[in-house]
Amino acid sequence: MLFPEEIETERLRLRQLCHETVDVFEYYKLCSHHEPAIEEVTEYLPWDPHETVKETADYISKLESRLEDRTRAEYVIRPKKGEPGASEIVGSGGLVIDWETQIGKPAIWLRKQFWGNGYSGERADVMLELAFERLDLELVVVPVQDGNDRSRAAVEKYISTYGGQYDGIIRNSTVRPDGTIIDHHRYTVTQNQYRKSTLET
Repeated sequence: MLFPEEIETERLRLRQLCHETVDVFEYYKLCSHHEPAIEEVTEYLPWDPHETVKETADYISKLESRLEDRTRAEYVIRPKKGEPGASEIVGSGGLVIDWETQIGKPAIWLRKQFWGNGYSGERADVMLELAFERLDLELVVVPVQDGNDRSRAAVEKYISTYGGQYDGIIRNSTVRPDGTIIDHHRYTVTQNQYRKSTLET
C-alpha cells in the first residue's frame, strides 16, 4: 500500500479520511456553520464552509478518488488520551502529490479551539517523513496565503527545523472559491535538506 492507513505521533492519531472511517453527518457539522468560528477557520483555506451534508459527502468521495489515483492522502486528526480534544476529530491533514514534478504539498486545517497546541507542527513532521522516506519525493512545498501570519509563523518553525527556506512570494498564485485572486508565500524543503537535518538530530 502506497499510503499508510494510520499514522501515529507522540500525541496524535491520523487515520485516512474516507466514508469508512468518518461519519458524514459528524464531519459535516465540523465543516459547516454548526462549528464555532468556522468562518475564521476557513478564511485562508481553499474551501468555504459546507452548506449541506451532500456537499460533505461529495468532498469525502473526491478525497477517496484522489487517494485511489495516488495524488492525495488525507487524514483525520484525533489527539491521544490526555491531550486537548482526546479522541475527537480536531481537523484533518494530508499530502497533495504531483508525481510529474516530484513535489509534495502538506495541507492542514484545525478547529479553532485546538489552535496553539502544536498539532500542526507534529502533523508536519510525519507528512515530511511520508513525502521523503516513503514516497521518495524530491521536494516539499508549503504555500501560505499572504496575510495568514499565524500559519506563516508555524510553517517557518518547521521549515527551519528541516533546513528548508523561504523562496519568495508568488503573485496571483491561485483563486479562492469566491473568485478572489490571492498571492502565496512559498516555503520549500528538498530531500537532501531533510536528510541532512535528520542526520544532525
